[in-house]
Amino acid sequence: MGIGVGIFLIAIGAILTFAVNVRTTGVDLQTVGSILMIVGSAGILVSLLFWSTWGGFGGRRRTEITETTEPPPYAGTGTGRRVIREDRF
Repeated sequence: MGIGVGIFLIAIGAILTFAVNVRTTGVDLQTVGSILMIVGSAGILVSLLFWSTWGGFGGRRRTEITETTEPPPYAGTGTGRRVIREDRF
């Protein structure tokens, strides 16, 4: 459930709770509206908690590769090197 669905459920629940004055047998529309508002709020909270982890539950990963090539013979001494640093946070 996304943020949009959560807002939609809260809106429908608020309409059922506060704006509808119909007496029905077997179903209490105010209770259904309250339940929809609670479920919508919970859905929004869960969506916000997992906002930064769309790639999974492992967190973010940053890989930095620095690569230098062997310089030409006339440029002096140098070595080609490759450095790979991987950070997880």
